[in-house]
Amino acid sequence: MGCKEFGAGNRFKCLECDDFELHEFCALAPPSLNTHSLHTQHSLVFFTKPGGYLRSSCDLCSKSLKGYAYRCSTCNFGMHPCCAQLSWEMKFPVHVHTLKLLSSNKMSITSRDSDFVCHECKRKRSGRVYRCGVCEHYHLHVVCAKNMVNGLYSNGVKPPEKPSKLGQAVGVATHVIIGFLGALLELIGEGVGEALF
Repeated sequence: MGCKEFGAGNRFKCLECDDFELHEFCALAPPSLNTHSLHTQHSLVFFTKPGGYLRSSCDLCSKSLKGYAYRCSTCNFGMHPCCAQLSWEMKFPVHVHTLKLLSSNKMSITSRDSDFVCHECKRKRSGRVYRCGVCEHYHLHVVCAKNMVNGLYSNGVKPPEKPSKLGQAVGVATHVIIGFLGALLELIGEGVGEALF
């Protein structure tokens, strides 16, 4: 109910409301972060309500900031409390070596870094990525790395994927075509029945 993001594992739950739950990192979030390895220029303030900013997406995972978030009032940097658990270099359970976060301005320097498939989700998508300095061909989306911090990976939970607009359009078009074909077959069936009668 805090950051409005999926998570699993340890959490805080209201005993009276029964439907109010917070991730451990949302419930125990400090009111400010004077320094953070991913935003060293300014301090970050913890906000419990969204709004008031031009950009409303996390600068790490690129997902929207709908609830609790750390924000910089100087440069409009923002991140989820879960993403605040990430750092420049991290060890993840899915790879043997330490991974390094590519800086956002270096993402498109080489074609091999910008045209990769994440080894966790097996897809290409925009957003920040971690890369192995030893293997150099091992990439991990920040949004996939986030699932290892928020408990989803360790609990075997896959967050629901947001359907694409193209997928929704195809679904509507398929429904219309099936309805049309059904009506057409019904008319043909009535015509054949009348002819036989």
